[in-house]
Amino acid sequence: MMKKKPSARENSSSSTTAAREEESEWEMRPGGMLVQKRTTNTDVVTRNLRLRIAYGALRYEICVSSIATFGEVKKVLSGETGLEVDEQRLLYRGKERENGEYLDVCGVKDRSKVVLIQDPSSIERRFIQMRINAKIQTAHRAINNVAVQLDQLADQVSAIEKSISNGVKVPEVQITTLIEMLMRQAIKLESISAEGDASAQKNLQGKRVQKCVEKLDQLKVSNARIKPVVVTTKWETFDHPPSSTTWELFD
Repeated sequence: MMKKKPSARENSSSSTTAAREEESEWEMRPGGMLVQKRTTNTDVVTRNLRLRIAYGALRYEICVSSIATFGEVKKVLSGETGLEVDEQRLLYRGKERENGEYLDVCGVKDRSKVVLIQDPSSIERRFIQMRINAKIQTAHRAINNVAVQLDQLADQVSAIEKSISNGVKVPEVQITTLIEMLMRQAIKLESISAEGDASAQKNLQGKRVQKCVEKLDQLKVSNARIKPVVVTTKWETFDHPPSSTTWELFD
């Protein structure tokens, strides 16, 4: 008996139909999560399930809806474990479950046990992030220490400026020493490795140093124009009165 060989058009049509059926099994929720598409069934009874979660040596018990997805279970567990959704992997009956799979469709019952493990790649990412955060905190502390020193030096600059504006000459060594102290703080800032917000703070303190040094250079010129006040003491002399003392002799 001869059988008719299916044409290429028929094969293409059947594969397209299968693809459409596969796509129809999934739907996109408003939050952007891809989940299994549920068939309309008014007989489905929604109830709460108590799930026993095993996370290493730790045990949790959470309450979720029977028609919730494993992705929604992960959101609940984020508050319990501190793990982000993308850091979690959930296993039920020895099989890892996707975020869009429904609990009741997968046969999850009340008091069912679900195993939670942390994604190994997320452990490495978290460790890297911890190192970055520690580096940022160290940079902030170092910059804050420099800022405290600059506050004190800026006060000294203001005091020198006030003296010079009042016509009081300041010893040049005082200005030179203050400039050297400011440059030491600039060197400290330069040695700090900073990124992001810390880098912005570092640049801000660097501008403060530059502003103070430029101010002292100006004050140095103004100070040189002030003539030193020479204090001279004039002593007043008095003439001694003529001596008219008469001596009396006694036998």
